[in-house]
Amino acid sequence: MTGPKRVLIIGGGFAGLACAQKLADDPRFQVTLIDKENHHLFQPLLYQVATTSLAAPDIARSLRGVLSQAENIKVLLDTITRVDPTTKVAYSEKGKYTFDYLVLACGARTSFFGRDEWAHCTIGLKTLGDAHRIRARVLSSLERAELCQDPAERRRLMTILLVGGGPTGVELAGAFSDLVRRAMRTDFRNIDPAELNILLIQSGDRILKPFEPDLSKYAKNRLQDLGVEILLGPRVDDIQPGRAHLNSRPSSPLVSDDGWIEAETIIWAAGVQAADLTKAIGVETDRAGRIAVAPDLSLPGHPDLFAAGDIVNLVDSNGVQVPGLAPAANQMGKHLAKLLKAELRLATRCDDSNTVHPQSLRPKFAYLDKGSMAIIGKNKAIMQTEQLRLKGFFAWLAWLLIHVAFLVGFRAKLFVLLQWAYAYLVDKPGARVFVNRPSND
Repeated sequence: MTGPKRVLIIGGGFAGLACAQKLADDPRFQVTLIDKENHHLFQPLLYQVATTSLAAPDIARSLRGVLSQAENIKVLLDTITRVDPTTKVAYSEKGKYTFDYLVLACGARTSFFGRDEWAHCTIGLKTLGDAHRIRARVLSSLERAELCQDPAERRRLMTILLVGGGPTGVELAGAFSDLVRRAMRTDFRNIDPAELNILLIQSGDRILKPFEPDLSKYAKNRLQDLGVEILLGPRVDDIQPGRAHLNSRPSSPLVSDDGWIEAETIIWAAGVQAADLTKAIGVETDRAGRIAVAPDLSLPGHPDLFAAGDIVNLVDSNGVQVPGLAPAANQMGKHLAKLLKAELRLATRCDDSNTVHPQSLRPKFAYLDKGSMAIIGKNKAIMQTEQLRLKGFFAWLAWLLIHVAFLVGFRAKLFVLLQWAYAYLVDKPGARVFVNRPSND
């Protein structure tokens, strides 16, 4: 080997950061990590920023700060728009980057299933900017309702519509209910925050489909106890500013006779799509933009290019469909770092002995399923692993401990624990401020 191998990592999420950290201080690799944001975001707790329980610094860490001690790693703020697998060059509007190995870990974005015009009427939850927009919209709506004299307009301002009954929608619904019925119950004089309408729509027959039916039923009952209205079956077929239309009319006082729901805050939690870069790399993708990678996570026909995280469509070596979850992305990143290190060792030996090419000895990725969890308001959660099913307080406690363990850095772990302890004791989350009012205010 004449010099260090150039590893280009696109994306500083769980997969990209895990790979970079495992390659840190290995002089055989010169690593460049590129992300369009300057921070690593702990997305499983993003909903808590949106619902005022945590502040942005609690769940985001500077990528430069995390990797500052690794002399072989360079962090750049840029957006890659195209990759040429043949010449091994990645392009952005600012320049180009050559590589020996590529790790594509650019994550996912909100998907509107072909109705991208709905993005202007709703808010997804994938970035810190999204979380701050949701927080500003909800808090601003309550402030406007406090001043409003029209009962119909006040009800519209005090309605939150959540589209999608997966973990994001469920956790947001529970957290908003706790916020207005516990933390803000005495903050207003003209309105009662407990009258906030939280409506969760799921087009299927139950919420939290990946979980066992009894856990889904528990979550549904818990949300209803918190005052959340759940509509199962109807599908949103049109969204306009301040309102959404259902393809069938359920029995609900919030749905008009012609199927419209008036809501100032509409949050889209119904689907995700792989980042657009996957379609610009010249390999086949599925309907969600994910790449069907080889068992070692390499791109078909390109053994030196790899993909990891939410952009991967893979059934692993154990026959398990790898989910788009943070633990899976983290495991993929570590797998790729281990693979690259092993490949360099094998390449050296193979060059000396003139025998087998190391690619044929690559290990296949095997996902270690650590289970799934969802929190449903204060003190309650559900947890599912292969051997264990938990619900209630002990599942909530496990949720807290596991999420703190996955946070990057001691400061983040300490601050989140302190914030949670304070909020638990006094029911007063400390992040109930917003700077930029929604544009329609």
